[in-house]
Amino acid sequence: MLGEMQDFELRLSALIDHAAREHGTREIVSRWADGSETRSNWAGVRHDAMRLAQALRRMGMHPGDRIATLAMNHLHHLSSFFGITGAGTVLHTINPRLFDDQLEYIANHAEDRVLFYDAMFAPLVERMKPRWTTIEHYICFDNGEFAALLDAEDGAGEWEQGDERENCHLCYTSGTTGNPKGVLYTHRSSILHALTAIQPALMGIEPKTVFLPVVPLFHAAAWGLPWSCAAVGAKMVYSALNDPVAICELMQREKVTHMGGVPTVWLAMFNHLDATGGEFPHLEACIVGGSAMPRVMIERLMKGGVRVVHAWGMTETSPIGTTGAESVDWNDLNFDEQVNLKALQGRVPFGVEIRCVSLDDPSLELPRDGKTAGALQVRGPWVVKRYFKGEANAAGADQWFDTGDVGIIHPDGVLKLTDRTKDVIKSGGEWISSVELENAAVAHPGVAEAVAIGVPHPKWDERPILVVVRATGSDVAADEIREFLSDKVAKWWLPDAVEFVGDLPHGGTGKVSKKDLRERFRDYRLPG
Repeated sequence: MLGEMQDFELRLSALIDHAAREHGTREIVSRWADGSETRSNWAGVRHDAMRLAQALRRMGMHPGDRIATLAMNHLHHLSSFFGITGAGTVLHTINPRLFDDQLEYIANHAEDRVLFYDAMFAPLVERMKPRWTTIEHYICFDNGEFAALLDAEDGAGEWEQGDERENCHLCYTSGTTGNPKGVLYTHRSSILHALTAIQPALMGIEPKTVFLPVVPLFHAAAWGLPWSCAAVGAKMVYSALNDPVAICELMQREKVTHMGGVPTVWLAMFNHLDATGGEFPHLEACIVGGSAMPRVMIERLMKGGVRVVHAWGMTETSPIGTTGAESVDWNDLNFDEQVNLKALQGRVPFGVEIRCVSLDDPSLELPRDGKTAGALQVRGPWVVKRYFKGEANAAGADQWFDTGDVGIIHPDGVLKLTDRTKDVIKSGGEWISSVELENAAVAHPGVAEAVAIGVPHPKWDERPILVVVRATGSDVAADEIREFLSDKVAKWWLPDAVEFVGDLPHGGTGKVSKKDLRERFRDYRLPG
């Protein structure tokens, strides 16, 4: 017998309707690439989104068609999230920092029909037009074309109706091996993810929150923040340029309480604050993901009274997999113990399951003993089942998805990531965590960034080297760094060499590209 409760399809249009109706005057602030600023609100976002949905229909777009964006963080991009999905079409966010061959592949593979783009990417668009075979319409977000498109509509239409399991958003993986793979989110999976993210134990977003997402809107729906912030009517502050000076100024002036970004974003912020003597007087929570945040950064934020939310996830998990909530005995822990806990990736929320299996025998599930490292697998209602167009199954028959991460699960369910399966260094049959080695190194005051990679060794198969960017004004030497590490990691983990570079290769979301770094050191030979 079916239930007697009211039944509504869980579609993203319900989120923007709620935000406009219940939190319509809550501000959306945008600083554009040219330095100008505009202010709107959730009611304005809904009006623009509805006009965009009308415009897409007038252009001949049909439910299920893919509509692409090539843009940074700003009001028009946010409105397009709701307008494109509200029309029943599929939002395809493209990372503008990909290589041309990847840009060609994903747009053609997705069969995008329309592309909305930022003026700063006009040269890229002109270069790629002959290679994009399916795109029929090119519309610039910030040169007046987008505004003119919306001005032709009255905003009095209706959202497309349909099943909550219909597709709404397409995002491609970075494609570190082979072509990028498309992850296709549904309305249902996105709303379940949004309702989970706002919980106090996760991101803790609420109506009084002022959120500045540095994480790009093109990256896994900006960690789902457009949907989550709409669900509670939080104020959003966007900067189209990832510039620490502009971001710090916005954080102070707009009284930002929550900010999300990868560790390199925070490093740039700290460098600016150190140079100017500034601070974040209103910041309450730092949401960090993409890669592990070094302990020294966590300590600095926590000493400033900022709650650190260390998260783990990926494009295939929408992206939340785990978050570093406070433990039940949090108030009984001393500061160092609290930092130790926050340096881990945290626990799963309801809806997500994780397990680790042997790196050598994937059929062997490992114990949750806080010691044994293995390949991390995940499953849940917002985890990918198969990649776009069914070209590859992402998960097995039992739904477990192999994340490519190496982790340790503690008895209480807390996850500690130790590496990527492709980055882990195997020396003499034993595993060395590049992440732990890096985090230990950046605690040295003379080190700005550090990356550990494995290089061939005739006896041990691989040995670690440490590639370091010195801190401004530092002349730290290799021997000093090795001595600094000597009591922080196992002796056989110590890098066989320390190489200094002026910069490290970063991907589109700010993470260091170890693939590119390994290519740079492809012909490296260890001393002696």
